[in-house]
Amino acid sequence: MTQSRMEWKHGETWYRVVGDLDPAAQQAPVVVLHGGPGACHDYVEPIAELVNRTGRAAVLYDQLGCGNSTHLPDAPADFWTVQLFKDELQTLLDHLGIGDRYDLVGQSWGGMLAMDWALDPRPGLNALGICDSPARMDLWVEEANRLRKSLPPGVDDTLLRHEQAGTTDSPEYAAAMKEFYDRHVCRVVPNPDCVTRSFAKLADDPTVYFTMNGPSEFHCIGSLRTWNIVDRLHRITVPTLLVSGRYDEATPAIVGEIHERIPGSEWVIFEESSHMPHVEEPERFAEVLNGFLAVND
Repeated sequence: MTQSRMEWKHGETWYRVVGDLDPAAQQAPVVVLHGGPGACHDYVEPIAELVNRTGRAAVLYDQLGCGNSTHLPDAPADFWTVQLFKDELQTLLDHLGIGDRYDLVGQSWGGMLAMDWALDPRPGLNALGICDSPARMDLWVEEANRLRKSLPPGVDDTLLRHEQAGTTDSPEYAAAMKEFYDRHVCRVVPNPDCVTRSFAKLADDPTVYFTMNGPSEFHCIGSLRTWNIVDRLHRITVPTLLVSGRYDEATPAIVGEIHERIPGSEWVIFEESSHMPHVEEPERFAEVLNGFLAVND
């Protein structure tokens, strides 16, 4: 593994290469896009490690504003846009010299970014892995609120009370939120170290998450609340794998409409997982993802 920093116009983007970025390699390298926005690379480390089992190189990086990359807590809200992170991705591909042939695997927000990226012609994009992601935020919020109704008695009432009062920073809200997370975000409890690290770093600087999303997975009041690419998904023409968990906050209604609209897409549901099959069922995840990438090299 090697790690470094890419300097660009907005600061520094930290990245790590797992394996060898050999331009003569038969296997296209995978760039892993983490979620959040703002959750940093730690919790998707297993994706890079599982991909590298076959000798395929993988690239992890912390998107601007989180983890080991430059933090900009005083940036105006309108600085944090989808286009900003697409610009960062293009700059990184150019920096690493892999823009002529690469795969993208995005998890949650990372999958949203990957789909948005693939709407435009990308001659070097070889294949897409979209894990646990929506194509529109209004349906994401609708489904999250439906899942909330099945939480233990009183939990949804607690969440709603604090959301209406604007007190989502209270310990009571955090405790109620954890009930949802343990069921629909990561069912491995206590969470694996890589997941815990990501949540801790997100808590240290939630600027990007709070600005673009909001205080929790199901209370989206940030700039992404109107994001919707459903009617453009047919533009994605590269081989695409969709991944979701049976208990995922990315419900079948959410992933199903993507599957219907991306031509030829494959969809695999992980029966024992929620939002993180790569840590909840890693062996099967490796089998599914590596098999898909091998077929489409």
